[in-house]
Amino acid sequence: MRQRLPPPGAAAHFFSGTSSQVGNVVESVERVEHPRVERIPSARQFTEFCTAWGKRLPGPRVMGWTVTAVFFVLYTVVSVLRNDRMLNAGYDLGIFEQAIRAYAHGQAPIVELKGPGFNLLGDHFHPILALIAPVYRLFPGGVTLLVVQAALMALACYPLTRWAHRAVGPVTGLVVGCALGASWGIAAGVAKDFHEICFAVPLLAFSVTALGQRRWRAAAAWALPLLLVKEDLGLTLAAVGAYIAWQGLRERRADPTARRGTTWLGIAVVILGAAGTAVEILVLLPAMNPRGGFDYWQQMSDGPSSPGGLVGLASLGLHLFWPPMKWLLLFMLAAPTAFFAVRSPLTLLCVPTLAWRLLAGNEHYWQPNFHYNAILMPLVFAGLIDVLHRRKDLLPARRRRKVLAFCAAFTAVTAAVYPLHDLVLPWTWRTPDHVRTAQRLLDRIPDGETVASSNRLAPMLTGRTTVSLVCFGTGPDPAAPTGLPADPPRWVVSDRNDPTVKTPCRVARTKHMLDLYRAHGYLTVAEEDGITLLRKPTPAAAPGAAQRTP
Repeated sequence: MRQRLPPPGAAAHFFSGTSSQVGNVVESVERVEHPRVERIPSARQFTEFCTAWGKRLPGPRVMGWTVTAVFFVLYTVVSVLRNDRMLNAGYDLGIFEQAIRAYAHGQAPIVELKGPGFNLLGDHFHPILALIAPVYRLFPGGVTLLVVQAALMALACYPLTRWAHRAVGPVTGLVVGCALGASWGIAAGVAKDFHEICFAVPLLAFSVTALGQRRWRAAAAWALPLLLVKEDLGLTLAAVGAYIAWQGLRERRADPTARRGTTWLGIAVVILGAAGTAVEILVLLPAMNPRGGFDYWQQMSDGPSSPGGLVGLASLGLHLFWPPMKWLLLFMLAAPTAFFAVRSPLTLLCVPTLAWRLLAGNEHYWQPNFHYNAILMPLVFAGLIDVLHRRKDLLPARRRRKVLAFCAAFTAVTAAVYPLHDLVLPWTWRTPDHVRTAQRLLDRIPDGETVASSNRLAPMLTGRTTVSLVCFGTGPDPAAPTGLPADPPRWVVSDRNDPTVKTPCRVARTKHMLDLYRAHGYLTVAEEDGITLLRKPTPAAAPGAAQRTP
């Protein structure tokens, strides 16, 4: 019987079907033996996930204001809770409240906590503080200063978040904004007392953003008010001008027909910044200082004193990077950006502030918990954005994700150490018994009185009384008294548990002054939980009477 042959192509069809069936069988076996293989996302799938997630994020402006609002709330809660636990002090919250309270009533910023009749503009040059006066007049009290500081510090997140969002992408904008807001420098600055540099933080953030976007006039305009924040910030203004001039020269080299306006603008800003600092330190501060000089020359001159020439230069270089605490400071500044910010010239704007701090003999200037680190944070993160945006050859997409992950991880670790972690601690939300006792005793002092107080109790009184330090008296130096003040206060209050036992009032000096007040007839009103409250005797009382009053 004749056998029928299969049609042409049937064999190929058969083997093709067979191979596909075998392949299906093998694939099913692999799924059975290795069920986790296809669950592991590939790099492309991860990228697609990030892209899809990024599309769900809001635009640059909405994201910028959202991040700003979130950190404003966090800063406010942390700083107010710390204030309620008596963790602020006369140095510095009480000092600034006395100055702003005077501004609010149209008076010169006389601060009794610094000394009798001391004009605070003779200590540091910060007339910009007068801008807080209208708010303080409506809401008097130290908490007002803390809320204003929280708002200004949080405002720095807006320009950098928006710039990172537009220049690199929404995920980068979110990571950079949150890393800046939770950065250790700003967290340490916002949580303790009040300082004038809270104005410099947003000004520098807007200025450095304009520099990164090559908006030279806007950068100069945002940096100019630094002259009114603090005397040394004129050097940072000069650094901004030097950056603008340098970019102008680069434009001229690339295109000889380009205008020279950018270069001349930068040179003008350099001159204005350097001259402003010189005038403030050499003329304005000595003119308003009761001692007729700049009080901080001594701290700057406590640095290396050595002969000139190469030996002096070597000594200066050794002092600049020694002791090792200075290396820790530099590490902490570079680490939040995975050390990539140092590749941007924008980071060089940190040099003026770092230079005087590292050269000074005051060890507090070298420490990472110093509030002056807050003004460096916007500059560091601006350097990171600049590198991510302009150096794509250095940071391709995959490496950029690793950098952002490191930034987020470092921020999370430092947030667990610095004051933002207070929000998750149970005792943060409780008022200690010692604070309750202090408040109850201070309530016995009527409004409008004059009070000599210890450091930690002072900001609880500066909003309603005239406060000086309990360790101040008469003599060539009020801080080393030889007798009672020329105009003795009506009340004296001292807390033996005050932890600020070195500055501004030493324990022995405070005890000496309390003994003097008692020897001059001051009456003991109360002594409880280490807090002593004395009252000046009335004219009818006997000078030597020191009995306890009910």
